[in-house]
Amino acid sequence: MTATPIRLLLVDDDPLVRAGLVLMIGGAEDIDIVGEAADGAEAEELVRRTAPDVVLMDLRMPSVDGLTATRRLRARPGAPQVVVLTTFHADEQVLHALRAGAAGFVLKDTPPAEIVDAVRRVAAGDPVLSPAVTRQLVRHAAGAGGAADVRRARARERLAVLNDREREVAVAVGRGFANARIATELFMSVATVKTHVSRILARLGLGNRVQIALLAHDAGWLEDDEEHQGLS
Repeated sequence: MTATPIRLLLVDDDPLVRAGLVLMIGGAEDIDIVGEAADGAEAEELVRRTAPDVVLMDLRMPSVDGLTATRRLRARPGAPQVVVLTTFHADEQVLHALRAGAAGFVLKDTPPAEIVDAVRRVAAGDPVLSPAVTRQLVRHAAGAGGAADVRRARARERLAVLNDREREVAVAVGRGFANARIATELFMSVATVKTHVSRILARLGLGNRVQIALLAHDAGWLEDDEEHQGLS
């Protein structure tokens, strides 16, 4: 039995970019491009009409920009996953989009096969964001001195609701580990890892694993190789 294709919506104000994405992704048999939008407002309407699984979202657009649209889409019941399209790695707007619930980002000059892989990964519930890129983004936008201290204190206050096992899982998620590796590292089953991740998301009011990783980074839990650093 053939799996249901991933329903994908493309959002970019440049018609040439959209045409290029159609050419790059259209050949993938397991991905169905269900629509194209030129700004965030049009994207919201198309999401209502086409119910995509994944949205490839440009950030800088007229009218309703990609960041605003990401916030609105991720707040919807049955929200689609959002992958941000961007030109720069260390873009503060990318970090804001990730905090708003985007599952990752890809550069506009990313090779076609990697863009297709990113769509498949987020549709399967995996983030498209390496730990190294997460650290780069957090450092870029966290600020110094008092601003960084305030962010750390707020993150630790939010994370204080987790029990010890959930904290260990959150740290592993922040390090970019997949469920199978977390299970191996923490001596638990993959099913138990999934349960812990679901509970962490619910306790913290988060939408995906990327937001867990960002919060762990903000709290300073991942600053060295000691698993329990920053947990006290």
